[in-house]
Amino acid sequence: MNVFEAVKQSVTTRQAAERYGIKVNRNGMCVCPFHNDKNPSMKVDRRFYCFGCGATGDVIDFVSRLHGISSKEAALMLAQDFSIPYEDGRNGKKQPIRPRLRKETEEQKFRHMERHCFRVLSDYYHLLRRWKEEYAPRQPDEAWNPRFVEALQNMSRVEYLMDVLLSGDIQERAALITGHGKEVRNLERRMAEFTAPDTAGNSEHGRQRRAAPER
Repeated sequence: MNVFEAVKQSVTTRQAAERYGIKVNRNGMCVCPFHNDKNPSMKVDRRFYCFGCGATGDVIDFVSRLHGISSKEAALMLAQDFSIPYEDGRNGKKQPIRPRLRKETEEQKFRHMERHCFRVLSDYYHLLRRWKEEYAPRQPDEAWNPRFVEALQNMSRVEYLMDVLLSGDIQERAALITGHGKEVRNLERRMAEFTAPDTAGNSEHGRQRRAAPER
């Protein structure tokens, strides 16, 4: 069995996506890495299909496009990372040697940072929307929850930043990424704390919801 057949039989696109840092939800949906995806629009299973941009293919196509490498390099990378033996046509079974990735261009680096920045801002925006609904005061004299206040203060600004990444020119997008890089990293760490499970298997978000006053 050659490396292409071995990889396709052994690894699903979902497994590869998760291995290379893409968050996949329980329904097998993820934010498409091939266009500026605002909400998860790509379905990953054995193959992948994006309902937004129409990108589709198998696991090798996915990794090839994700890393900007050839199909053979993608197959060899997957064989290496998932420890899949294959027949090389000369010496029988062979453990794969990881191919050397092509050097990432400046444009590819920028696109990667742009997608990452948008994904973090989008996650934060949806979190703020949830807070605005869940922690809204029910009585006129009820004290405002800090998370409700944060949602009111930041939703418009985060929405504006996402709009710049979606429709701004190259200079505006580059300035946003450069100027807000530290803030985005801090947001990413903060949201990770909200979703990190505690020793009882409950998320920080879940603990805070139970601690909020009943409505």
